[in-house]
Amino acid sequence: MKAPGWLLPALALVLGFALGGWLAWSWQANAYDRALAEQAEAYSTDREQAATAVINWQGEQQDTRRTLEDRLQANDETHYKELRDAQSNQARLRDRLATAELRLSVLLNATASGGSCGMPATAGTSGVDHGAARAELDPAAAQRIVAIAGDGDQGLIALAACQNYVKGVLSMK
Repeated sequence: MKAPGWLLPALALVLGFALGGWLAWSWQANAYDRALAEQAEAYSTDREQAATAVINWQGEQQDTRRTLEDRLQANDETHYKELRDAQSNQARLRDRLATAELRLSVLLNATASGGSCGMPATAGTSGVDHGAARAELDPAAAQRIVAIAGDGDQGLIALAACQNYVKGVLSMK
């Protein structure tokens, strides 16, 4: 039996198509794998650079925050020292008023009309004020005045501390 003349070329053609398809498929898959590998490498490099940039930025922000915290800590220490000093000064003044070691007095208006014709209220007393008329305050009233002044001092110290805090925060931006 003799094979027809067209069977061998048809078989060679089918075998050629199969072999060519397989080679084309392999070449295309290899090229596609190479392109994917290059893309993955580029993506990985981009991600590493972005991560490095974020880490550097976080480090800078942490350094800035630490610097600000140190400055604020120093401001707080200064504020509390000033506040303690003012409170101790006020307490000493209150104690001196309570023990009558210190007396608060006010300068009287010598030109005021009031029957004394500008004469001092107490006769025979002399002071450093070259004879200016003075009146002593009641110790309880003097202590209330000192307390009010102390509250004002504390308020001014707190205000200065707040202003320093705001200046510190704004200077970091």
